[in-house]
Amino acid sequence: MVAEQPGGTPSVPGTGHVDDVVGPDPLVIRDAATGAAVPDAFQRLWNPHRMAYIDAGREGKGRGHEDDCPFCEAPRKSDEDALIVTRGEHAYVLLNLFPYNNGHLLVCPYRHVPLYDEATPDETREMAELTQTAMRVLRAVSHCDGFNIGMNQGEIAGAGVAGHLHQHVVPRWASDSNFFPIIARTKSMSQLLGDTRRLVAEGWPTAH
Repeated sequence: MVAEQPGGTPSVPGTGHVDDVVGPDPLVIRDAATGAAVPDAFQRLWNPHRMAYIDAGREGKGRGHEDDCPFCEAPRKSDEDALIVTRGEHAYVLLNLFPYNNGHLLVCPYRHVPLYDEATPDETREMAELTQTAMRVLRAVSHCDGFNIGMNQGEIAGAGVAGHLHQHVVPRWASDSNFFPIIARTKSMSQLLGDTRRLVAEGWPTAH
């Protein structure tokens, strides 16, 4: 409800003044404590399964501790269950559970280390080699046009699991940035994760 304040300035409880309110249903945002019906400019795609990923990043779960870290836990599972594509000596490759694009891979050391400059020479070497191979395999099996490759270092820089180093390898296509993620804040994924894992794993070169 919009209330009239002295001087004629409309305001909304919990948010302060709202100027230039027009029409009977202005788009305003209120504190959750002031009411249940809070319209705004966004539509929502409910993804409750993401809570598992959010919980893994809370204190004591993946940030500074090995306990419950998803990248420490993954190698203990089967490749199929953990979405692992390949295992090396010091690092391994798995699919991102919440991909930006089909084939979005993560290259991780086995050791629970948070920052790139804390990785050993053997870990950085193998991560680089696995990243190069990932690019070649993705190009062969998915015919992508380019890649986004990078690391978010630390929670403040956007690392979802800040306690365990991981490098993103995201295949890109000329047509993958359409109106859907821009207007609807939604990514359309055309392939199931299990099928993507199998396709990439089968295309991965075997050691001789």
